[in-house]
Amino acid sequence: MERYKTIRHTFEPVWNQKSEILILGTFPSVKSRENQFYYGHPKNRFWKLLANIYKEPVPETIDAKKELVLKHHLAVWDVIGECDIVGSSDSSIRNVVPNDLTGLLEKSSIHTILANGAKAHSLYQKHQQPKTGMAAHKLPSTSPANAAWTLERLKEAWSAVLLQGSDP
Repeated sequence: MERYKTIRHTFEPVWNQKSEILILGTFPSVKSRENQFYYGHPKNRFWKLLANIYKEPVPETIDAKKELVLKHHLAVWDVIGECDIVGSSDSSIRNVVPNDLTGLLEKSSIHTILANGAKAHSLYQKHQQPKTGMAAHKLPSTSPANAAWTLERLKEAWSAVLLQGSDP
């Protein structure tokens, strides 16, 4: 039986001054922590989804993933900087230490925040929104655990915000 471990987020957000939309996950999965980059589980549909929405090839390398994010004025980070967690289970997260989003928001052109899934959204509302003063769009998770959402349904939901850049 897996046990709780206190784990610190160890890789930087992807962003630049031209970033306009911040996409927040909860906390890196075991695979993402191994790869030292976002959405590292091969069944997570995040990279396939972004490529599909923007009509780009699916990025295979970390550099190609960063390029896709920055080319489309996006930023990617996580709500949590440190927590106690069992494996990759978002539902097990406790003792949250949030990332400090304020510096990123001040130095970029971010005007829209997207939460990749309900847990990221609820954690953002609790730990981040009081500090940032910005609401976040709750989008369906790209996680393989969210099997009820096909790639096509995800594309429809995510495109509505990514391609219009609308406010919540």
